[in-house]
Amino acid sequence: MADGARIAAEARDRAYSTPLEDFHVGDPELFRTDTHWPWFERLRAEDPVHYCKASPFGPYWSVTRFEDIVAVDGDHNTFSSASDRGGIALGDSFEDPAGASFISQDSPRHEAQRKVVTPMFTSGAMMGMEPLIRSRAAAILDELPRGETFDFVDKVSVELTAQMLATLMDFPFEERRLLPRASDLLLAAPILGGGSPAGEPARQAELMATFGRLVGIFAERAASPRNDDLISMLAHDPATNGGGDPYKFVGNLVLLIVAGSDTTRHSITGGLLALNENPDQYAKLRADPGLIGGMIPEIIRYQSPVAHMRRTAMADAQIGGKTIKAGEKVVMWYVSGNRDASAIETPDAFIIDRERPRQHVAFGFGVHRCVGQRLAEMQLRVVWEEMMKRFPLIEVVGEPRRLTSNFVKGYEYLPVRIPK
Repeated sequence: MADGARIAAEARDRAYSTPLEDFHVGDPELFRTDTHWPWFERLRAEDPVHYCKASPFGPYWSVTRFEDIVAVDGDHNTFSSASDRGGIALGDSFEDPAGASFISQDSPRHEAQRKVVTPMFTSGAMMGMEPLIRSRAAAILDELPRGETFDFVDKVSVELTAQMLATLMDFPFEERRLLPRASDLLLAAPILGGGSPAGEPARQAELMATFGRLVGIFAERAASPRNDDLISMLAHDPATNGGGDPYKFVGNLVLLIVAGSDTTRHSITGGLLALNENPDQYAKLRADPGLIGGMIPEIIRYQSPVAHMRRTAMADAQIGGKTIKAGEKVVMWYVSGNRDASAIETPDAFIIDRERPRQHVAFGFGVHRCVGQRLAEMQLRVVWEEMMKRFPLIEVVGEPRRLTSNFVKGYEYLPVRIPK
């Protein structure tokens, strides 16, 4: 039996032999090893709203079915995202609301700050940005080596998103790699299951250096006439400029760096891996590149780059027949909802011409639905259009190395080769 099949079989045996009361699906190791699937499969079937009474992150409820995730995500009055109540991740992050990003705030503060950056992500703004994204994607792809192994994550996924972030923020282009690197460091935080005590001081020091650079740029933009880049938008609006206090505005910069990097970056990599694992779908794409438009939401569903979002119950609530008490932690597992057969036909299959490809929860629901959804989809579409123009095939030639994170489901490394 091949290693991958053996590992999957062993994971399935463990998931179905472990008592439900001992389930801790938030273990980051399950995501690093890509062995979380049978654990969620069993919860959806036997205990779709599950209580984990003890974990390194404390007790928490897991919501694993599509319909229940939509119910929690859509009820922002009952289920809080606020940082001072624990935030949006499984690991608690208690912060002063004044310094939190808008994703970690409740109404009305959330809407007031979110609308500051919304103009950057309208359909019209996307149309204006597409030619630049296309030209940069083309330049990246034209430089790829032929006939030799290289890291697709570094050469394509990270580089493309670094360039896009630098463009959106008008960040110095030569320093663009600082942005995805900052995202990696943030995801290595202990509250997300990453990092180690020994490496924590170095991680913090590197992050502070990057934040210092961002704070300096923010101050420069605040002192200059307003422009159309994201940092200038934040710096010139009273809802997001923190009155000049870096502690109060850096949270939104951090959010935009992580959100702007990770959905697109890991979906680009995940899409290539899925096509290699499903050669019939890759052949279908080569025969008809016009399928790319529908393939993009299918990639995002199948990859589920944001594995979960957490809420805190503000009042007792009923979800899936279970009573969740006020103050308890509720984790919506998007990665599970996107494999729920009660909502999605043949959910474990990767089908690039799926009839309803947008039937997924990867971007969330309600007032916290991902503000950059259109940008992520447009970037993915453009890069795949440009790849198919150049390369009928990009071969995955080794195993991926995945992130140790229960929050972002992604990749550190993917070896590939473009046949000569």
